[in-house]
Amino acid sequence: MSAADRPLLEIAANSVASALAAQAGGADRIELCENLGEGGTTPSHGTLAVVRERLRIPVYVLIRPRGGDFLYDDAEFETMRRDIEHCVRLGCDGVVIGALDADGAIDMPRCRDLIAAAGPIGVTFHRAFDAARDQTEALQAVIALGCERVLTSGAAADALSGASNIAALAKGAGQGLRIMAGAGITADNIGLIAERSGAHEFHASARALHRSAMRFRQSGLQGLEPDRMQTDVERVRALMVALKRVPRS
Repeated sequence: MSAADRPLLEIAANSVASALAAQAGGADRIELCENLGEGGTTPSHGTLAVVRERLRIPVYVLIRPRGGDFLYDDAEFETMRRDIEHCVRLGCDGVVIGALDADGAIDMPRCRDLIAAAGPIGVTFHRAFDAARDQTEALQAVIALGCERVLTSGAAADALSGASNIAALAKGAGQGLRIMAGAGITADNIGLIAERSGAHEFHASARALHRSAMRFRQSGLQGLEPDRMQTDVERVRALMVALKRVPRS
């Protein structure tokens, strides 16, 4: 089965090492980001440049200047616009955007401006969609924006819990918008999520604890622990093996 006719796996990669692990594990695409503990933010220039140089698979970049809500002020919006322009210059394959107004609707004017800045590259709408007041209304807004896909848990805590909602969104999206299921996806549940949601794209971090090579370890420095979470090659491979078992629709 070729990549064109099987479900696709995107890995949320929080570093150069995670991006390389995603590629080595067989992922179809990465969403490059930082600070996954805050839901992800835009990676640094250096991270972007090195990943773009070293990866052969498509690189989409998360455009999010901070954690927290998706209501952005003028300075944050300008930061996002410039980050997108930078991604275009570096030859990234796409960006991942999203913005809401104070009442929980998709912020159409700002999203249109961000998409215009992206120009020829692809655009995914991220999980700001799940934070919207009304997902049916939000779906129509994302379709009107012309995004390629939307990442969603079905507005639930995780994609398995929201699988029936994801299925309804997939039906409402028609052929023009791809629905990508994300949140809490593992090799153990991806098959069940695919069966229940009808999604054809899946988003996971496949992270595991990476032990630091530091021999000296200072104790009692909260937030400065040497070990870290990063994408694990074997977890990516396990996800790909499980996806290949999903029946074609």
